[in-house]
Amino acid sequence: MDFNLSEEQLMIQQAARDFAQNELLPGVIERDRDQKFPTEQVKKMGEMGLLGMMVDPQYGGAGMDSVSYVLAMEEIAKVDASAAVVMSVNNSLVCAGLEKFASEEQKVKYLTPLASGQVIGAFALSEPEAGSDATSQKTTAEDKGDYYLLNGIKNWITNGGTASYYIVIAQTDPEKKHKGINAFIVERGWEGFEIGLKEDKLGIRGSDTHSLIFNNVKVPKENRIGADGFGFNFAMAVLNGGRIGIASQALGIASGAYELALKYAKTRKAFKTEIINHQAIAFKLADMATQITAARMLCFKAACEKDAGKDISESGAMAKLYSSQVAMDTTIEAVQIHGGYGYVKEYHVERLMRDAKITQIYEGTSEIQKIVISRSIAK
Repeated sequence: MDFNLSEEQLMIQQAARDFAQNELLPGVIERDRDQKFPTEQVKKMGEMGLLGMMVDPQYGGAGMDSVSYVLAMEEIAKVDASAAVVMSVNNSLVCAGLEKFASEEQKVKYLTPLASGQVIGAFALSEPEAGSDATSQKTTAEDKGDYYLLNGIKNWITNGGTASYYIVIAQTDPEKKHKGINAFIVERGWEGFEIGLKEDKLGIRGSDTHSLIFNNVKVPKENRIGADGFGFNFAMAVLNGGRIGIASQALGIASGAYELALKYAKTRKAFKTEIINHQAIAFKLADMATQITAARMLCFKAACEKDAGKDISESGAMAKLYSSQVAMDTTIEAVQIHGGYGYVKEYHVERLMRDAKITQIYEGTSEIQKIVISRSIAK
């Protein structure tokens, strides 16, 4: 395997790093405190091509490879994990699914504005009683001939209050169980579609997390994605790719916390020397650096396999499982290295620690990743 990044990949990495430092870092503490969505910053991300990185340029995308996506995601998440999850959902769950499975008409109408950053999208799978068990959908889509009648509630939807288009997973034929599930493209503002309350979260507080309520929403037949009953397979395929995005987000959170801890350890003095010279601190940083490097290699591996057209269910799950654990471990140690300063918002690491936890939960909990991995290695 060639571990050298191409000139183009290095340019993308640097562009994302500069954007994060110049556009995201100012105000990130206040956005976290006030639960303020980074509207202007996300708009600029769209203009840079960061919201449709891997989509073919004919549909408004940047046509980049998945390794470039990992690199950019890491740099954005180092500074603002809330902006990173907006980027991840739009790239991995919305654009990727539409490009691979949508009809040509759907791509022209919906994918193009999403990939070009004119609008953002949301992916609505989770429900009050259907999180990890995605087959237990209570939201229904009744076939009425020319249209489907959509009813139900979706929970924990990232970009829920700001998206223009929503990919909604619903049960059409309960007797068929997972083979009776469909995926639909729903537009904001349709009659009967209501945005629910915004969640008051522990972390990623700048991201926009809402419940969605569907009350007799008419969805045209042409807005179903794929053949009848394809919805569950669509969701699982999309989530496989989405795990690379969340793994990269977790990697960024970890590397951001590590860089802050390393900088602090080189300047903070205790017992007449910088604390990095104390073995207790130096060994923490050594562990952090090693684990982050290993997580990055897992992300790169999954990204390379995705670009090669391979099944990434195992590699994606491994990347997400490990990177999310590294994010938790690293941020906790970063707070510890900062001591009392780590416990206040000014030094950023307490926010990164709060942001890290969700990476072990959404787009498949760590427990679900272990099920995916164990089933794969058992074959």
